Amino acid sequence: MEITTKQLDDANIQIDAKIEKSEIEAKVNKLAKEAGKQIKVDGFRQGKVPANVVKQIHGEKLEQDAESDILKDILDQGTKDLNISVDSILGEPTFKKFDKTDDGLEVSIEISLRPEFPVEGYSELIPEFDMPIVEVEEIELKLKEIADGNSVLTKINEDRAVENGDNVLMDFVGSIDGVDFDGGSAEDFSLNIGSGQFIPGFEEQLVGLNINEEHIITVTFPEDYHSDELAGKESQFKITIKEIQEKVPSEINEDLAIKLLQGEENPTVDMLKDRVGEQIKSEKIAKIYNDELKPKMLDALIKHFVFALPNNIVEQEIDAKVQAKAQTMSEEELNSYKDNNEKIMELRDSLKSDAEDSVKATFIIDAMARKEKITISDEEVSNTIYYEAMRNGQNPQDLMKQYQDNNILPAIKMGMIEDKLLGKLLGL
Repeated sequence: MEITTKQLDDANIQIDAKIEKSEIEAKVNKLAKEAGKQIKVDGFRQGKVPANVVKQIHGEKLEQDAESDILKDILDQGTKDLNISVDSILGEPTFKKFDKTDDGLEVSIEISLRPEFPVEGYSELIPEFDMPIVEVEEIELKLKEIADGNSVLTKINEDRAVENGDNVLMDFVGSIDGVDFDGGSAEDFSLNIGSGQFIPGFEEQLVGLNINEEHIITVTFPEDYHSDELAGKESQFKITIKEIQEKVPSEINEDLAIKLLQGEENPTVDMLKDRVGEQIKSEKIAKIYNDELKPKMLDALIKHFVFALPNNIVEQEIDAKVQAKAQTMSEEELNSYKDNNEKIMELRDSLKSDAEDSVKATFIIDAMARKEKITISDEEVSNTIYYEAMRNGQNPQDLMKQYQDNNILPAIKMGMIEDKLLGKLLGL
């Protein structure tokens, strides 16, 4: 067996090997002999099956196992020659060449390594910025929004008909050909006129109706309505408007403070204003961080640190970007890539630079986080996913499973580490 090794750069090595056919046959014979001591074959005693019989039965499998063993020996010898530790190897080896010939086997294997580089000088890259200021007017405006959001519906005393934009409290009974249908009736139902909550034509006919008068309106269910029994059918609704209501904003007083600052001891309006001010400031900081500081600092870090990247990780990142790009393509665009390797390679080449920057940034952030002792626990990741689900009205367990199934959790954790690290360095 001839083995030669080459250090492509600090993060990638290449191992070339030529294996004679006789070496493969010798390995097959050895495996067959060992297997003969284990397997059962009719006509032979346990443990006494001849090697040639084993080869007749399991020849193809034996050859595959022999090649696997030889490849392992090649990798072990190659990494030993270059003094490479197993812990520094990233991912699986990439076979650049695997040629079977009449004379044996020729292989070329590329192995990628974890980049090693001095983690220093980054403190000089921290951009300067002005901490945002919250004006009193901003707090007052936000408090008004909060008060409006805590509005209560109150019956109006004015004697008038329903207008577009009103909230009404009503009873209704729906029927088709004089027969009431399931789900078509309700009492004390609250509806905002113009919200589009009901089928087309329903809310429009409520405009102009008076309180405590019974009215009948006629509407036709859409052809694509979710219920087959109702789709496309003309129906009548007997309606009684019981109240016209208006939204009355909550007053900005101690009662609102108590409602919003639950758990606080003796909440006051001033405490509520302080909390609102802190929230506004946090939102401003988040915007500056995401829009300006984070991109600027990542770009500076990528330019500052110079080191070789593991080729297999870069290729994986290109794969991910190609898949993301494909999600945005039309069917016609996707078809243009089928059986067109040249066009596929052009796409991969166009994404390579961004992929390299992403991979480089990941290794930089990881190294800096270790130096700065920045960690994120699995519990913190779970809590982040929980709050994300709550904000979007999703089931937290379902969202967690979705992320687990798609192997997204490591990326989420890395993103949290990145934000925690940069936030510390920026003093946020």
